[in-house]
Amino acid sequence: MVKIIIIEKNGELKESKFIAEKNELYKKCKFKKPDDFTLRHTWLNKKSKFSFKKVSLYARDKGKANTENKYDLPPPVDNILYFGTCALVATDDDDLNTDLTLEEWNKFYEHLFGGFENLDDTAIEDENESDELDDIPDEMKTKSGYLKDDFVVDDVEIQNQDDTSISEGEWEDDISELEYEDYCYSDED
Repeated sequence: MVKIIIIEKNGELKESKFIAEKNELYKKCKFKKPDDFTLRHTWLNKKSKFSFKKVSLYARDKGKANTENKYDLPPPVDNILYFGTCALVATDDDDLNTDLTLEEWNKFYEHLFGGFENLDDTAIEDENESDELDDIPDEMKTKSGYLKDDFVVDDVEIQNQDDTSISEGEWEDDISELEYEDYCYSDED
């Protein structure tokens, strides 16, 4: 008996004990038939800090609408849609099933994504960081405090294509791209 990870349809992870062979894994994922439930991908453990050699994903890639699995899988299967419950099974150097705990999967998951940055760790550093617009003179900023450039313009003045200034609310309505055109509804000309 080994521990595996079950990925529920809503994306929730659960540890589960598994006794049977891999061809019975579909039952652990609450499927009645093994149709289309197969090995989808295997991630290799290239670092020795984990107790397993590889982790394999078993899932269905066909299913009904609204049964899509919501869990974000690591690359390269991060853009593939799977349906229903999925399973993660770890194997050792001898290709025998071995325990996969939630704690170990979460560490391996982070490793597969290249690590995650904890925003709480950098919050103090971010607060002490100086604002890059503090050294810019006020006449080069808009009333809202943004730098005036070709992309950001002042709120009060908007220029039309003729380079004449128009205040807010004074839009010229005499130029229209749409013109009325008669349409003949009969086959006769």
